Amino acid sequence: MDPLAELDRRISDCRACPRLVDWREEVARTKRAAFADQTYWGRAVPGFGPPDARLLIVGLAPAAHGGNRTGRMFTGDRSGDVLYQALYDVGLASRPTAVSVDDGLELYGVRVTSPVHCAPPANKPTPGERDTCRPWLVQELRLLRPTLRSVVVLGGFGWQATLPALAEAGWDVPRPRPVFGHGARVPLDGIDLFGCFHVSQRNTFTGRLTPEMLREVLRSAAGLP
Repeated sequence: MDPLAELDRRISDCRACPRLVDWREEVARTKRAAFADQTYWGRAVPGFGPPDARLLIVGLAPAAHGGNRTGRMFTGDRSGDVLYQALYDVGLASRPTAVSVDDGLELYGVRVTSPVHCAPPANKPTPGERDTCRPWLVQELRLLRPTLRSVVVLGGFGWQATLPALAEAGWDVPRPRPVFGHGARVPLDGIDLFGCFHVSQRNTFTGRLTPEMLREVLRSAAGLP
């Protein structure tokens, strides 16, 4: 089995954080009324995208009725609607929507992951849960390193989780550690680290993050005109 596919399988079987396991499985049992006829994934959600990706996008954690339902990162929720539309707009995805694991969506040179692989209550993992999940991100970064050229981190939580993971995976991260900000760009040993506001409804509905702002970061990270 491909090493990244094996990592994804192992992530899916992870039960390391009792609070998150209880929550993801409770949500999968009770469901949302709109999805009452669907079988929820209800497990840890692995990354999504090719093993030779040049660009890695790091979020926060799966949504309770998005990735936790569908089994794929940013699939089936409003945040994913914004992200995959932007990826499609700049030519990095085969379609503008992500609704299920069998919808035919392909990413071109891009992989999407998160520092916490289980849906957390109120979308808020604890620092301890973030740190427990870090070895998965470290392993993913190591496997992607031969082709990886840029990392886009969505939001401050992901930024704080990604910097130590990059250091543990072998990149030389400066001290003091770079501060998160939308549009931040930090060169690190052959890759560029980009900061971007998260594609949460709070940010996109209020205009803090517009589609063009997101497309601009993605173009820069992918080296597109």
